[in-house]
Amino acid sequence: MKTKPLGGTGVQVPEIGLGVWQYRGGVEPLRHGIELGANLIDTAEMYRTEDVVGEAVRGMRERVFIASKVSGDHLGYDQVLRAADASLRRLDVDTIDLYQVHWPSRSTPIEETMRAMAALVDSGRIRYIGVSNFSTTELTEAQAALSHHPIVSNQVLYNLRRREIERTLMPYCQSHGVTIIAYTPLDSGKLAGGGLFSSRGTKVLREIAQRHEKTPAQVALNWCVSHDNVIAIPKSDSVSRTAENCGASDWRLSAEDMARLDQAFA
Repeated sequence: MKTKPLGGTGVQVPEIGLGVWQYRGGVEPLRHGIELGANLIDTAEMYRTEDVVGEAVRGMRERVFIASKVSGDHLGYDQVLRAADASLRRLDVDTIDLYQVHWPSRSTPIEETMRAMAALVDSGRIRYIGVSNFSTTELTEAQAALSHHPIVSNQVLYNLRRREIERTLMPYCQSHGVTIIAYTPLDSGKLAGGGLFSSRGTKVLREIAQRHEKTPAQVALNWCVSHDNVIAIPKSDSVSRTAENCGASDWRLSAEDMARLDQAFA
């Protein structure tokens, strides 16, 4: 499994991780993913999957990079601290590696939220601070509210069919050393093989997959992580599909392949 640096931390994380939004697979797909090198698991308090993640990493905590999120409805100072403590209990771990603000709040000042996030780093309850669903402006405001700790990641929607971040957010993150964590990288399964998008895109995706002896899902994921500073966290409830997703790493599409896909899904 190829790895990429997480922001400017010096920590390497797999370019394909494991997402658990609406996850129903139990511990085995997660453990199999870890064995294949996908040792970043991303959860959140609102997902209600922190307990199964905790069970999956039991006995191998030192091998796994755990990311979780505080709900955008719990961004007051004391709320953030309580949410983190509750996540730690559900995960049954002493430290969350990456703790993210799930979405920005219109009612709580970002300075208050980031003061709590910094306190969590200082107390050792979390290692790094991330955000999710933040625009370029919101990201810069959040970073400005931190004096001693960087924001190392921004988790956002990104896949072949949803490319809005390429306009301004992706270039900003790439130039400022902020890792993009792409969620829904297979467009809720639509890019995994099936005809629910443009016939032109379907044709190109399948042609490229066949030539590389890969699946459409593997090509779509490889396209995603071929971009600088981007890692992806597909969700799978099965061992076989988890293995398929992990097979999107350790190779690269050609520049011509990337250009064809860009054009087909423009």
